[in-house]
Amino acid sequence: MLTVAHPSLDLSGQWRCVLDPNAVGELEQWFRHGLPGEPVAVSLPGSIQHQGLGDPVAIDTPWTGSIVDRSYFTEERYAPYREPGDISVPFWLQPRVYYRGAAWFQREVEIPAGWEQRDVVLSLERVHWESTVWLDERQVGTERSLTTAHRFGLGRLSPGLHLLTIRVDNRAVVDVGPNAHSVSDHTQGNWNGIVGALTLTAQPDVTIRRVRVVPDVAARSALVKVDIAAGSGGAGTGSVRVSARRFNVPGEAPGEVPGEVPGERGAGPVSAGFEAEHSRDLGERGLTSGGTHVDVELPLGDDALTWDEFRPALYELTVELVTDVRGVEHKDVARTVFGLREVEVEDTQVTINGRRTFIRGTLECCVFPLTGYPPTDVGSWRRIIAVCQAHGLNLLRFHSWCPPEAAFVAADEAGLYLQVEGPIWANQGAGLGEGRPVDDFLFEETRRILDGYGNHPSFIMMAHGNEPGGRDAELLASWVTTWRTYDPRRLYTSGAGWPAIVENDFDNIPDPRAHRWGEGLGSRLNGRPPETESDYREWVISRPRPIISHEIGQWCAYPDFAETARYTGLMEPRNFGIFADFLREAGMADQAEAFLHASGRLQVLCYKEDIEAALRTEGFGGFHLLGLTDFPGQGTALVGVLNPFWESKGYCTPEEFARFCGPTVPLARLPRRVWTADQEIRFEVQVAHFGPTPLVADVRWHLRDRGGKELASGDVARGAHIPIGNGARFGPVVVPAGLVPEPAQVTLAVSVGDAAGVSSENDWDLWVYPAAEEVAPPDGILVTAEIDDALDRAGDGATVLLELGPERIGNDVALGFTPAFWNTAWTSGQAPHTLGVLHDPAHPVFRHFPTEGSTDWQWWELLHGAKAMLLDGLPPGLRPLAQPIDTWFEARRLGVLFEAKVGRGRIVVSSLNLDPSGDRAAARQFRKSLLDYMGSADFAPAETLAPTDLMSVLR
Repeated sequence: MLTVAHPSLDLSGQWRCVLDPNAVGELEQWFRHGLPGEPVAVSLPGSIQHQGLGDPVAIDTPWTGSIVDRSYFTEERYAPYREPGDISVPFWLQPRVYYRGAAWFQREVEIPAGWEQRDVVLSLERVHWESTVWLDERQVGTERSLTTAHRFGLGRLSPGLHLLTIRVDNRAVVDVGPNAHSVSDHTQGNWNGIVGALTLTAQPDVTIRRVRVVPDVAARSALVKVDIAAGSGGAGTGSVRVSARRFNVPGEAPGEVPGEVPGERGAGPVSAGFEAEHSRDLGERGLTSGGTHVDVELPLGDDALTWDEFRPALYELTVELVTDVRGVEHKDVARTVFGLREVEVEDTQVTINGRRTFIRGTLECCVFPLTGYPPTDVGSWRRIIAVCQAHGLNLLRFHSWCPPEAAFVAADEAGLYLQVEGPIWANQGAGLGEGRPVDDFLFEETRRILDGYGNHPSFIMMAHGNEPGGRDAELLASWVTTWRTYDPRRLYTSGAGWPAIVENDFDNIPDPRAHRWGEGLGSRLNGRPPETESDYREWVISRPRPIISHEIGQWCAYPDFAETARYTGLMEPRNFGIFADFLREAGMADQAEAFLHASGRLQVLCYKEDIEAALRTEGFGGFHLLGLTDFPGQGTALVGVLNPFWESKGYCTPEEFARFCGPTVPLARLPRRVWTADQEIRFEVQVAHFGPTPLVADVRWHLRDRGGKELASGDVARGAHIPIGNGARFGPVVVPAGLVPEPAQVTLAVSVGDAAGVSSENDWDLWVYPAAEEVAPPDGILVTAEIDDALDRAGDGATVLLELGPERIGNDVALGFTPAFWNTAWTSGQAPHTLGVLHDPAHPVFRHFPTEGSTDWQWWELLHGAKAMLLDGLPPGLRPLAQPIDTWFEARRLGVLFEAKVGRGRIVVSSLNLDPSGDRAAARQFRKSLLDYMGSADFAPAETLAPTDLMSVLR
């Protein structure tokens, strides 16, 4: 953003406000005298909803957003939540009040003496959505940007009091798509107000209209392109002086940056250690009516510092304009910040200043529950960015919205890359390229975004918006080429998701990832035995451009009901209240915390493999997670290891996440996760290194037991040269057989350490079981698949293992290895429906099958092809030994393994896949552990079942 040194007035504070739901204010000319009735005092910046203005949520509230699962409106179980005056919706966060329509804001402003010879400009930052301004009785104009400040030229004003009236309307001005995060109730909410800076500025006759800075890394210079605006006062002469100061460089002497806004910049180190300046006359053409432009080449010195994620050196540029028009001197000063940064494409990867990088991004979906609108202060964005970087990420993608200036400032300081998008997700009935107003609006908004934020070095990528429909490829081909020509300082892609067109600098496509929409139980992690060798090399070979995987992950965890106490502002998690009620009614409320932890650990396991598969792919461009944080809309998508406040949910630390997601990540290419004690563990080591410089490092492996004790270790390579990239491979490494005589869970770790003592380490859990052997039931235990036989024998006093195949169980619960994808409501019940298997690792049934209470890779054989049993017909006190966690929308009591007394006997009922044949060491080992338990004195079921109870699980 361009900062101008003009006299200004801050208009923040108390304003009078009246709602206009029937849109009669213009007809009745409310701007002429004063707002009607009894106006309410509100604070601007702010939104009216956050200050309590609006209507209670009702069953017919006109939400902005698609609702895929409409069972809320019809099913009896939701009837208590449809009661007038006490509505609770399950599909997104719910504002305490809701309002869609016009709101009028009014106050007197006093124009200072001395301003009468200057043009006055009103600037309103972050308005939602359309603003119309009147000064006294004169209509000034209307603006509709969702991305940049609304600016109104008020002309020359007499000193003294004037009546300023602003009408803000948050109804849809252009159909950008009801789910676009710029407008939708899925995310920030459809708020009404002005939430950024409100200022009046007095401008000179000749002003600096725009400054664009084009860095040249090779030349260590910057081309400063200055556009000058002038009134109709006639021709003139003048000069432009350009100077720069470097700051934000650790180790350089701190100094104050000229023109700094307190609290906006300066939290990081600044420097007065470098200054450069250059002057340029306006030339023979001089200054003409309407304005002119001048380009100034600014050398930055041979030792100029570049900007990137590792050293985000910044330069503050000052442009001073002096002109003479008919003997009257005019002066203007403007400042902007830039970095010496170039982003380009080299083959199939993105480069920053000529060095290959790997995009490790997550989405920012405009979710701010306390206010219902995005923050415009730098401090809030510094915190979010610090959380991203602590988790090893280097990019933030703004899904179908553009953040305020403050986000760019914070990202510049921290060295975080940004993918910015237009405020559009046009695929719900009104696509692109079909002659609708959204086409022109897209081009308007793109120009505003590039002009407003284009100098920020963090702004390295841009897409038009998200997942378009219509004749999108035709329009977006023109969009990419138009704006790349206009501003080539970043990379452009048609859209997040699609289309993959030849005009793109990179493709942001959804196909190369571990689980895609519609795959269900056929996805790689559900359908194939676990390994760490899969990658996306075939995609790289087939594409001439970098691929940034679109929205990978989307693995769910159970709701954290303790989180509800955090919602002290506008948004309420009434969806969590519904889900908590469902769980309580099913008799499982006491398990909520355990469900969260067990499902969360499975979620982390899946994210780790998803990310590592991308890192294993040589030449791959990167990924965008969906996401590091939960997404509270679209049915409630609890896909983050963090909640919507960017806070931990208690089952994954930033340090753990950054082990497999960071600039340097050691990788082990393992053909399997489960081994037998007579097998050597063979693997290849790969290092994904996208740090500031190549490494010379020692690469080592370590095998540790569950307590962290080292069982064996060795060198992979000493003094290895590891270049920038992920093509460095070493091995094979062979860990000898026989190190683990008993059934054991072990951890394989690989470390990469350089001479300076900087080390990166990553690890993988493995399971080692005794070599294959027949597992015969102990004497006195009957194993059968026939329920009648099992009931008869147990009734007579026998000990019975009843193995139920999936064909015997009639429910529609889709049991998978992975947790549910996105959520079952928005995906119309896409499989799997479960979120892992909860169990007590200390229970003696697992004595010979090491496990940790949540689903891990050794459970894959047991769950693949298995079916969950519905336990609704069993006594409430019966808790399964292994309990699938159902989707929170259903909260059904499920089991895959439970025990009970029947008649004079005892029974274990299993619907796990216990087939011991073939290469199924984990299944054999669990079956042995189960049978040993059943033959021991520990086998003492507490609950008694009648035969009819057992028959109920076959429904």
